[in-house]
Formats: sequence, C-alpha cells, structure tokens
Amino acid sequence: MLRIQKFSEPILIMFFVCFKAVTEEVHKKVIEKVHTTQTTQFRTVHLNNIPVQTVGGKVIAEVRMPSGKGDKPTIIDNHDGTVSIKYEPKEEGLHELHIKYNNEHIQGSPFKFHVDTLASGNVTAYGPGLTHGTAGEPCNFTIYTKGAGSGGLSVAVEGPSKAEITCHDNKDGTVSVSYIPAAPGEYKIMVKFADKNIIGSPFTAKITGEGRKRNQISVGHSSEVSLKVQEKDIKNLSASIVAPSGMEEPCFLKKLPNGHLGISFTPREVGQHEVLVTKFGKPIRGSPFKIDVLEREIGDASKVKVSGYGIKEGRTHENNEFMIDTRQAGYGGLSLSVEGPSKAEISCKDNEDGTLNVSYRPTEPGYYIINLKFADHHVSGSPFTVKVAGPGSNIQRENIKKQRDAVPITDVGSECKLTVKMPGTNAYDMSARVTSPSGETEDAEILDLEDCLYAIHFVPKEVGVHTVSVRYKDIHIPGSPFQFTVGPLHDYGSHRVHAGGPGLERGITGEPAEFNVWTREAGAGSLSLSIEGPSKAEIDFKDRKDGSCYVSYVVQEQGDYHVGIKFNDQHIPDSPYKVHILPPASDAKNIELGAIPEANLQVNKPLAFTVHMNGAKGMLDGKVIAPSGSEDDCFVVPIDDDQWALRFIPKENGIHQVHIRHDGVHIPESPFRIRIGKDDADPASVRAYGNGLKECKTGSKTEFTVDTCNAGAGTLAVTIDGPSKVSMDCTEVEEGYTVRYTPLAPGDYFVIIKYNGYHIAGSPFRVRCTGPSMADFGEHETSSVIVETVTKQARQKAESLPRFHSNANRVTCKGMGLKKAYLHKQNTFTVNCGDAGNNLLYVSIYGPKGPSDEVFVKHLGRNMYQVNYVLKESGEYVLVVKWGEEHIPGSPFKVEAS
Repeated sequence: MLRIQKFSEPILIMFFVCFKAVTEEVHKKVIEKVHTTQTTQFRTVHLNNIPVQTVGGKVIAEVRMPSGKGDKPTIIDNHDGTVSIKYEPKEEGLHELHIKYNNEHIQGSPFKFHVDTLASGNVTAYGPGLTHGTAGEPCNFTIYTKGAGSGGLSVAVEGPSKAEITCHDNKDGTVSVSYIPAAPGEYKIMVKFADKNIIGSPFTAKITGEGRKRNQISVGHSSEVSLKVQEKDIKNLSASIVAPSGMEEPCFLKKLPNGHLGISFTPREVGQHEVLVTKFGKPIRGSPFKIDVLEREIGDASKVKVSGYGIKEGRTHENNEFMIDTRQAGYGGLSLSVEGPSKAEISCKDNEDGTLNVSYRPTEPGYYIINLKFADHHVSGSPFTVKVAGPGSNIQRENIKKQRDAVPITDVGSECKLTVKMPGTNAYDMSARVTSPSGETEDAEILDLEDCLYAIHFVPKEVGVHTVSVRYKDIHIPGSPFQFTVGPLHDYGSHRVHAGGPGLERGITGEPAEFNVWTREAGAGSLSLSIEGPSKAEIDFKDRKDGSCYVSYVVQEQGDYHVGIKFNDQHIPDSPYKVHILPPASDAKNIELGAIPEANLQVNKPLAFTVHMNGAKGMLDGKVIAPSGSEDDCFVVPIDDDQWALRFIPKENGIHQVHIRHDGVHIPESPFRIRIGKDDADPASVRAYGNGLKECKTGSKTEFTVDTCNAGAGTLAVTIDGPSKVSMDCTEVEEGYTVRYTPLAPGDYFVIIKYNGYHIAGSPFRVRCTGPSMADFGEHETSSVIVETVTKQARQKAESLPRFHSNANRVTCKGMGLKKAYLHKQNTFTVNCGDAGNNLLYVSIYGPKGPSDEVFVKHLGRNMYQVNYVLKESGEYVLVVKWGEEHIPGSPFKVEAS
C-alpha cells in the first residue's frame, strides 16, 4: 500500500528581496520528457525551456559525469530566450550540467541531476523540478515506485521561501509532484520512502528569475489601556511592556480623551503585565503600572475568517476582492502581502466592526501568493496560492551577470582610490572629505580623469572603516557617504553594495542612462543587473578593476522601468529602482533655466527665476519637492514670447527639487536642486552604535543610539527588515535618538538608517538574531519609524585631567561647621590649601537619610576655600573633605546636627 505525505519544512535560508516579474518567455512551463526503451539502461534526459540572459549570443553546455569525465549534451535553441538540453546518460550517479552564455555561467548554473537505472527496483525521482525552475511558476517532477514494495512516501521542500506542495497518485506506480517557489535561490527537495531518503535525495534545485514583486500593508488592531495618570507632555516619555514570561516590548503612548495617559499594545500572553514608563530615562510617578490581560483579548490567528473569490482566483487589471473577519480573534496587528509576477495594488477598507474588505489589482498573469498574518501568525490557509489569469502588460526584460573579484586589502599609508562618474558635472564644483575611524576629518584629492569621471584619492593613517563624502555643489552625490575599509573586511555581502547615478532616477528613450555600482566593500561574488519595462534594454558594462563599475543602458520606448541590482542573487539596498523613461526631448532640449540666486534664499520668502525658451513653443509646468518629500505646484507664467517666469514659496529649510517640464517632458538637467536657508543636515556626520546593531535575541528588547550631534536638524528614518515584524519606538536622548525594538523570529535582520534620504555610513547594519521563534516566519517583514530631528550639541569631554602636584597632608581647615551643625541654617568652615600644591577640592556630607541637599564650595583665591552647607534632619553626619584623591587631615569628620 502506498501512503503519501506532503509537508513544507521551515525556511532555512532568509534574505531581503524586492520581488520582480519575469518575462513571458521564461513563464513557459518547463517539461521534462523521459523516454524509456528496451535498448537503453538509463532514462534519456530532456531539460526544456531553460532561460538564458538574452538571444543572439553563443550558448555552450557540458555535462560532468560522476567519474569526473566530461560529456557533451545536445543544445536546442528555442529562439525565445530559452534553450533545451537533451542528454543520453552513460553513467549512474550525480551529474553536473554547466551552461554558459558568452563564456559566463547563466543564472543557476551548474545544475545537478541524478541518473539511475531503469530496472533498479528502488524508488527513484526524475523531472525538471529536481534541478531547476522559475520563481512563481510550478516546478514538476515524478516519483517512480514500481517494484519498491509498500511504504510511506514523504516530500519536503526547503529554501529561501515557503513552497506550496501538491502530490497526485497516478495509480500506475508513479506520483506526480508540483511545488511553487516564491523566490529565486537554491532549494533542497527531500524525498523519503519508508522514512529513508531515496537515491539522490536531497536533490538541489536552482530556482532562477528576478523573484516576485511584493506589495504589503499593515492594519493596527491594538488594545488600549488607561494608566490613570496625567502627563502634560508625552513626547519625552517612552514605555515598554513586560509580559509574565519576561518578554519585553516597546509600546506606544497616547493621551486619551479624558486627559489620562494610555498605552497601545498587542497582547500576547494571559496574566499580569508590567508597563514601564520613563521620562528622560527615569520612571514617572506610579511606574511600573500593573495591567491584567484576559484570555479573550489574546490575538488568535486561527479564529480569523477569510472569504471571497479573490482568495481563490483572480484576473489581471481587475480588483479581486475578499473579506477578513477578526471579530472573534481578539487583539492583534493584521499584516497582508501580495507577491507575484507584478506588484499588485492593494486597497483595504476597515469597516470599524472587526471586518475588513480587501482588494488587489495585478497587472501580470501567473501565480500569486497572499500572506495574511494576525498577531504575527498566519491565519488558517495562509499563505494562499492564487492563479491569476488575463492579459499582461507585455513587459520585456534583459539582464547580465558579471563575476566580481575581491579587491586586495588596503594598508595604512597606501594610496586609496574611489572612482565615480557623474554626467553633467564639472570638477570645479566637486569636493570630497574623508573621516577616519577615530573621527579625524580631512580633505581628499579629486582627479578629473575624463568625461565627468573623477578619482578620489587619500592616504589612510588608521585601520578600520573610513567615511568618504563626495559632494557636487555641496550636495552629496547619489551613493555618498561611502564606506571604505582599510585593512581586512569584517562585514561583506549584498548589503555592502552601493549604487547611484541619473540612470537610476530617469532617462530618455534612445539615449544612454548611466549609473555607478560600487562593490568593493562586498567582497567577491556575482553581480547581476536586470532592466524590465515596455521595451528591451541594451546594456553596456564597464569594469574599472578597483571595486567599482559603470553601467549604461538604452531603451526605445517610454514608460516605467525597473532596474534590479543583485549581488550573489540578493538585491542590494534600495533595489529594484523605479526609473521613468521619457520620450525624446524635441524642443525641450533647447530650453534653459536662468541664473538662480544662491544667496539669501529663505523660508517663506518668494523665490523667482526665469526660463529661456530659445524658440521652443508649447506649455511649461513645474512642481517643487521639499526635503520632507511633500510636493507643491510652482506658479509658471509667460513673460514674453521667449521667456517664462517660475515662482514658489519654500516652506522648509534644506534641498528642494524643482521639476520643470515642457509639454510633459523634462527640460535639460531637470529636476534642479536648490538649497533654501541654512542646511547643515549632514548624513556623513551621523553615527550609530549599540548592541542592537550587532546581535539580539527573540523576545528580548534591544536598542541602539543614533548620534546626530553636529549633523544638524533633518529627517531620521529607521527601517528594520527581517523574518518578523518588530515592535519598535524612537525616543530623544541627549546625544541624539535611541531606537528600541524586540524581534520575534530568529534570523538576519537589516537595520537601515537614513538621514535626509541618504544612508549613513555602515547602513544597512546586519544583526544576527538567535532564540526560539515567537512568530511565523516571513520572507520580508518591515517595520519603520520616522523622526524630524532637532539640532544636537555634543558634550565635550576632557581627554584627561591635568597633572597635579599636591600633598593633602599640608591642607588645614577650621570652623564650627566641622564639629557642630544647626538645622535649617548655614553652617560654615574654611579650607586652606595654600601650601598643599594644586589639585581639586571635593566636599560631601552624608547623614541618616542619605546625602545632604545643599553643599556650596566657594574659592576665595590663593587656594583658600569657604564651604557652606544646610541640614534638614537631626542626627549624626559624616563630612568628607578630599584634596584630589586623598583625605585631608581629620577627614572624614563626625558632625552632630540638632
């Protein structure tokens, strides 16, 4: 008797990915035909529709047999961006299939597959799903059980994402298996018969593709509790709640309508909780507060009900609806994500009665995965796999892959170089500074090489991470500030790759769009670039051999494109980039912006300048984007036939972006950057430190501090990506801002810290979390907080005390205050240190109830001091007088107070 089990193992590999669609060519179902004849000992292998980078190049393939010998399979070009492989095996065992395009491995190569004999009598498995596949598409294989006897058959899939598994017994001694991986990467397929791995198990499948595009929303559904105390100003308060198990999480404070202080939190445990509320780090009156959580208040994901056709099937370019009912599920936050071949627009209507109406609108057909969590746990049935049918948007995709070698270690005293290319700039307006690990800042040399290509040179004096700031007209260029490590790399990977340039922001059809990629800090690995949009891109790649490269691409149709940059198959920070490609400029290319006054530009004062048409006919429109991200229209009006005037009133200090378009097309160099008022917000001066940037444990509150002293006022944005959402808050402290968070699942978390839209040096920080899981895993869970900062001043700390030469034995003192003290009156004595050298005088009085309230020491000159103190309680006191670190003669004194 054959017994089939299917189960999906926990995700073993966790990484950040912003999901991207794959092309229609790649979306063809992969089919492996197995030919069995009486004349062959092995099954003939057909691997169909394997995607390659592009068409028109040279594809070669080689099979490495178990004996180590090489063999040549037959390659069939399908002329649609894919190839098929036919191979007649000659040996039994594990084989490797190497496929190269233009002498470089395609994505996923080498593939591994196992070859077995036809009449072995063992349970065997064969099919494309055991070697390769495309993210978001079904991966199929077959299990052959003829002649194996009875036993239980189980199938499991482990990898970067959850995989929905379906099994079908064909009643002919074979079982058909299909699974849908959500994200690209390496998957392990375990097939067991009678609790033992079959031959070749676990199999390794390379899943390719840009991955799934993902959209996500969160709906708060928290419990509010009054603490029954009143506080006038809650912005200086912070709170955390401690559950009976000891788990501590930050929670939000709010002022209730009755004026009382209240907290908002998601209850996770039954029993008495403690709420710790502090003000400037000290507990407020009544803290910690006690609250009781009842069982009916605990969020229970199993009691959430989901209904509607949109959770079963969907159509492109339509709103696919379903309803969520949480009325019986207690309190908990609701998290919803839809991931698939396109980024589906999500709409959510809260009916204020515990139910929500949700709809999503995909633009590409294929399989979509809907993750629905309540109180950090999947609801019943989640993740839901939905097949979406209908017409697509005819998206074209092109990609390249390059191997990056590790750059040699840089030593102290050697010449360091950082290369950047910034089209439309000049060397005169470029500047660069380098800050060493100890905080020393100095100018760096800039060499103007050619065609807006610059090399920043400096000679380091210390080992460690340096911060390199590169500015054009006093504004950081995209990618700046850079991290530059002198000595061995201590952290490396995709999160250490930076990219920047105009080609990641906008472009024009038929013209090169260009950008830089800096991989020096990431170490060795493969760099993948993909461009996806209405037309195919022609990509040009230049390696500078110094840990940086330059990319340009040309597309022929206008519209929105996505540029994906991956390192070792993981997206770099901020990837994929959304780029709007405009039609050819035509008359707009002749239009020029008049001179912009750079002095006396102030908030709430009108700013006006002229636009010269130079014969261009048509309409102008403009808008301005403030540093905070808010948009406002500009007042644009013609002055005469060839001049227009543009006017707006800035509301914020900082760098504004002014967009000027002619008949919908940007004029040259638009958007323009204009500095309003004093903008001293400098992301290069921000630093972050604390254990919360190094390691953490599930269920334990951890924290880190962002030091904004000397960085000016700006916008601080902190985002934490990881396998679970985190409870987090941000409170102001003397040196900047402290961020506290509590993770709920183990794995790697990435802490992204941006100041005025720029990554600070070291961001993103990778934090390893250990401990048991307290929530369901997710591939990409995000929590954020944004704070408008104020100017901070760093405390100046003396590096060391002066070298004193003194002798405490030569100090003399006199006065009634050394023996007897009167309550509520000034008690006095004098101290003569004139013959005792130079040092500091320390005086303290301690009594029955602790230190005295008032002690005043006044220097009378020539090292003569007068000491006054007031006591409020009768009893015996101890009076300590020290000259430097040593007691003076008679100290400590005994003083009676009455």
